[in-house]
Amino acid sequence: MKALRSHETGGPETLTLDEVDAPAPGKGQVVVAVKACAINYPDTLIIRDLYQFKPERPFAPGGEISGVIEAVADDVTDWKVGDRVIAMLGNGGLAEKVAVEAARLFAIPDGVDFPTAASILMTYGTTIHGLKDRGDIAEGQTVLVLGAAGGVGLSAVELAKAYGARVVGAVSTEEKGEVARKAGADEIVIYPKGEIDKDASKDLAGKFKAAVGKDGADIVYDIVGGAYSEPALRSLGWEGRHLVIGFPAGIPKIPLNLTLLKSCDIRGVFWGAFTARSPEKNRQNIAELFDLLAAGKINPLVSETFPLERGGEAIAKLENREAIGKLVVTMD
Repeated sequence: MKALRSHETGGPETLTLDEVDAPAPGKGQVVVAVKACAINYPDTLIIRDLYQFKPERPFAPGGEISGVIEAVADDVTDWKVGDRVIAMLGNGGLAEKVAVEAARLFAIPDGVDFPTAASILMTYGTTIHGLKDRGDIAEGQTVLVLGAAGGVGLSAVELAKAYGARVVGAVSTEEKGEVARKAGADEIVIYPKGEIDKDASKDLAGKFKAAVGKDGADIVYDIVGGAYSEPALRSLGWEGRHLVIGFPAGIPKIPLNLTLLKSCDIRGVFWGAFTARSPEKNRQNIAELFDLLAAGKINPLVSETFPLERGGEAIAKLENREAIGKLVVTMD
């Protein structure tokens, strides 16, 4: 079988398409014939040895897959050959087949295609945990979403609207703004690309404050980080929650006096650790996501698909912040 693997520390251009032995299921495992693998921000980090977990090389990146079970270990009773499933792996998904712990699997509902199914777990799983468990979202609140046209950003727009919130989407271009509007954003703020000096930061804070309204945002959903975080935090209202999701623009330094003046919280959202610590709560969240999908309240935007041999291009596009919605590698 084929796998797109990392043999050395580096960018997407270092990945090679290898012929490798097909896996067999170990204890508690199944083998999934991968149909689709969604590309996510951790894929850009793990090949550069910048992620929290550093797998032994050579390894295939790709942590979010959908596919069909091809083989089942003798001790696995809840799944059978032919079941359509999705799973979070950490890595290994950019391969034609992968061995997966049975406990990591979720069934794909009827009528959901493989690229869509592969785009649910990490983005929407992160966001439902962020907005509900960490953000205490409630109907009628205002949510400011940074990076609102990416995969995670669009999930935040859709879920916040599904929970009855008013959503302000912050993006870097008018094109991305239109995508966020179509997903349900009530208002759009265009922020500058590149370096943001003190004056630009003050101006951006003013734009955020004008968009969220006089009472401020109840939640900031911060996928971007860098120099964008402080202006967003300044737009929070009294006892607001600034949710920290990721840092593609860099790790910010926040003046803590702002949290005192607003009596607000900065809350981390580490979905991967949450799934390990609270697996049953995570399963409840994922079940709710599929209910929302069936009801038409969320709909992952798969903007582009790539064959396995071009998986590095998909990672590069996401790394360069050029992606709109989800990028997915398909095996057929």
